[in-house]
Amino acid sequence: MKYIIIGLGNFGSSLAQKLTALNNEVIGVDIRMDRIEAIKDKITHAINLDSTESAAVSNLPLRDTDVVVVAIGENQGANVMTTALMKKLNVKRLISRAQQGLQEMVLEAMGVDEIIHPEEETAERWAKKLNMRGVVDSFELNEDYSIVEVQVPDEYDNRTLQEIRFREDYDLIILTTMKVTEGKNDLGCAKKITNIKGVASADTKLYKGDIMVIYGNKKDIRKLLEDQQKNDR
Repeated sequence: MKYIIIGLGNFGSSLAQKLTALNNEVIGVDIRMDRIEAIKDKITHAINLDSTESAAVSNLPLRDTDVVVVAIGENQGANVMTTALMKKLNVKRLISRAQQGLQEMVLEAMGVDEIIHPEEETAERWAKKLNMRGVVDSFELNEDYSIVEVQVPDEYDNRTLQEIRFREDYDLIILTTMKVTEGKNDLGCAKKITNIKGVASADTKLYKGDIMVIYGNKKDIRKLLEDQQKNDR
């Protein structure tokens, strides 16, 4: 996949390098030349430009990029302006960094659904989340085992865990399921709210659009995701 990471501070540069290590094409962008020099040999491309300037940004291969991450942290104004520009240019998938509070509400008001909080979330976690197609979120327990959030596939809709034989087919455990609904933040803007349904049992019914929280070995999780991709084709 192709990523553009805008803002190469500690979080942005770490995310760019980890995505590169996972065999992705990564373009890093920053207004500071010293950051470009520090990372240029560690990722696919490193470009020095002002991401708040539409003329400068127009030179980036945005149409061919799968994900744009606005990782600017120290300048909240530049972060919001860059995010607004990316929204205007209709990039395929936009993820933006924000601090809790007003900045986050502003991004939500702009229609940004995916927001990174580097104070709480590591670059490694986001790199794995972005690299594993179909994963909503993930938490690594050790080298072999993870807990991941995966969207319920179409073929599981309106079926119980007992009916789909999930444990027998994949040797994975569904810990719980979650439903994402539309709510509003303090500014009255639309915001996604996650409702956890409780500990899953054999009688738990799955529905399209919900999220399964799965525990298991990474190789088994990857097999599940690969099977889902095949079924989606």
